Amino acid sequence: MSWLAAGAMAVVVAAGCGLGGKDDNATPDARAAQVEPTETAEPLVEPAPEETTPAPKPSRSTTTKKAKPTPTEDPNNFQPPACATRQGRKVTKGQAKAALTTAAGKIYWPTSAPKLRLSADLVKSVAWHESGWQSDIVNCDGGRGLMQVMPDTVSMINKRFGQSYDAKDYKQNALVGANYLAWLAKYFGERYFSNTYDLSLAKCKTHASTCLLNMVIAGYNSGPGAVDAAHASKKLPNPDYVDSVRSLMSSCYCDRY
Repeated sequence: MSWLAAGAMAVVVAAGCGLGGKDDNATPDARAAQVEPTETAEPLVEPAPEETTPAPKPSRSTTTKKAKPTPTEDPNNFQPPACATRQGRKVTKGQAKAALTTAAGKIYWPTSAPKLRLSADLVKSVAWHESGWQSDIVNCDGGRGLMQVMPDTVSMINKRFGQSYDAKDYKQNALVGANYLAWLAKYFGERYFSNTYDLSLAKCKTHASTCLLNMVIAGYNSGPGAVDAAHASKKLPNPDYVDSVRSLMSSCYCDRY
């Protein structure tokens, strides 16, 4: 699922992070709609197989980019831009952390990829970079809540996984964002890594390498289609964004909560 222009715009939230810039114009590869079955660890309904539903558009515009964060900087020093609004319930950082940790701990592909696990550091760092763990932020482009999920992403996750997540609820917002990260890991893991799903920093040593972790982070920001297109040249479409999230995974102000 931006508030920051690299080296120019004001930083919005902690760690020099704001609501992340994503490309609404990136068109995911058609095969993204066919790489995985529809399943969920907690099914509400059993949806029919979807053969033509495309992957969701990424959550932001390419006109803005993230600056590299300073992981020790206090988020309370930063203010959102005038076009952002505050809607819904504002929760404490402790409540946000608990919701994100719970979302990270779920198994989103119990049948076809039971070993696919998200680390809490990944989910918490993406959320910190996107919103500074502010549950009541609605960004100028429509990104909402802790994970700054876009309406199209929420609709896709709900339809594919037979859920009815409401992104206005901070706990469900965390679940949608984590579920989307798991979807990206499944897609890239099958397509490029022979059905392996190692999302550790140890397996992915630099922010510019096309390892699974970096591709998942990049896809959250720019969409899977942009990552596929860049992968042909062994590059990432948004290495600065990836570097920011990776830096937070290693050291984040959010660890104080």
